[in-house]
Amino acid sequence: MTGTRGSGVQLGLRENVAQFSLLVGVNALVGGMIGQERTVLPLLAEVEFGLTAVSATLTFIAAFGVVKAATNFFAGTLSDRYGRKPVLVAGWIVGIPVPLLLIWAPTWGWVIFANVLLGINQGLTWSTTVIMKIDLVGPQRRGFAMGLNEAAGYGAVAITAVGTGYIAERWGLRPEPFFLGLAYAGLGLSLSVLFVRETRHHVRHETAIHTPTHEHLHHELTTGEIFAITSFEEKALSAASQAGLVNNLNDGLAWGLFPIFFAADGLSVGRIGILAAIYPGVWGVGQLYTGGLSDRIGRKPLIAGGMLTQAAAIAWMAATSGFLPWAIGAAVLGAGTAMVYPTLLAAIGDVAHPTWRARSVGIYRLWRDAGFAVGALLAGIIADLISIEAAIYAVAALTAASGLVVITRMYETHPPQSR
Repeated sequence: MTGTRGSGVQLGLRENVAQFSLLVGVNALVGGMIGQERTVLPLLAEVEFGLTAVSATLTFIAAFGVVKAATNFFAGTLSDRYGRKPVLVAGWIVGIPVPLLLIWAPTWGWVIFANVLLGINQGLTWSTTVIMKIDLVGPQRRGFAMGLNEAAGYGAVAITAVGTGYIAERWGLRPEPFFLGLAYAGLGLSLSVLFVRETRHHVRHETAIHTPTHEHLHHELTTGEIFAITSFEEKALSAASQAGLVNNLNDGLAWGLFPIFFAADGLSVGRIGILAAIYPGVWGVGQLYTGGLSDRIGRKPLIAGGMLTQAAAIAWMAATSGFLPWAIGAAVLGAGTAMVYPTLLAAIGDVAHPTWRARSVGIYRLWRDAGFAVGALLAGIIADLISIEAAIYAVAALTAASGLVVITRMYETHPPQSR
C-alpha cells in the first residue's frame, strides 16, 4: 500500500495504521451501542410494555432512523466547519445516557427518547469515523478501508446481539443486557478524547493533489448544491443514495420485525439472539473481503448484485420456517449486505471532491438511515393490516427494484489509476 506524501502528511493505510486501527476500534464500540438493542428491545416492547401492534412496537426504530438520518447530514457539515474530533466526542457524550434510559424506562416514551439520543450518537460518531478513515487512507484503498470500518461496527453489533440474548435468557430483559452499552459508551468517549487525532490536514493535502472524476464537480459548492447533486442529479451518487436507503430499510426490518416473527414461531430468546447475530455477523466479516474486492473489480457489480441477493434472502425468510432455514436466510442476507455496504461509501468517496466529500457522505448517510424509519413504518403498517409475511415480501420486492435502479442508472466510479 503506497502512501502519498507531502508537507509532512502521508495518505495511505500503512502510513496511518495506528490512528486508523484506533478508529476501527472506536467504530466497533459505536456498533456495540446498536447491538445492545437488537435482540432485547423488540421483545421488551411486548413483555414489559404490553405493546401488541407491530407498528407501535417499531416506533423506536422510526425515531432512531429519523434522528440519525438528520444527524448524519449535520455531521458532515459540522466536521468540515469545526473538525472531525469535536464531532466524534460530542456524539459519545450524547450516547452516555442511552443505556441508563433503557434500564430505568417506566414507559415506552422513555425508550423512544433513548433512541432519539442513540440516533444522534450514531449519526455523529459513525459518520465521523467513516469520514476520518476516508481522510487518512486516500483514494487507492478506499474500498478496503470502508470494509474494515463497517466490519468492525457490524461485527460488534453481532457479538453484542448474541451477548445480550444470552444475558437476557439467563438474568432477564432488564437491566443486565444494557450494562454492555454503559461500558461501550464510557470506553468510546475516553478513547476519542485521549487518543483520536484530527484528520482535516489530510484533506487539505489530498485536495492539493486530487484529480476530479468530473471537472464540473471539482469546485467549491454550497451545501444546497451538494444535497441536490448527491440526492438527485449525479447518477452514481443518487443511485447510491437510493440503494443505501433501501439497504437500511432491510436492516430496520431485521432489527424490529424479525425477532417478533421468530418469537411467534416459538423460538427461545437465546435462539432469537443467535439469529439476530448471524445477519450482522456475516455482514461484518464479509466486508473484510468485499471492501477490498470493490477496489479490484469495481463498485457497481457488488452494489447491484448485493441488492438482488438481499431481495432473495428476505423473500426466503418469509417463505420458510424454523431455526435452520432462517439461519441460512440470515447468512445470505448478511452476505448481500456485505457486498453493498462498504462499496456504497467507497463510491461516494470516488465521486465527491475532497473539499465537499464530508458533506456528501453526510447527505448519503441521511438518505441511507432514513431507511430505518421508512422500513419501520412500512413494515409495521403492512404487518398490522395484512400479516408479517406480507410485510417481509413487500420489502423484498422493494429491494429487487432498488437493484434494478443501480443496474440502469449507476456507472462505474472506481478510479482508473487504482485498478
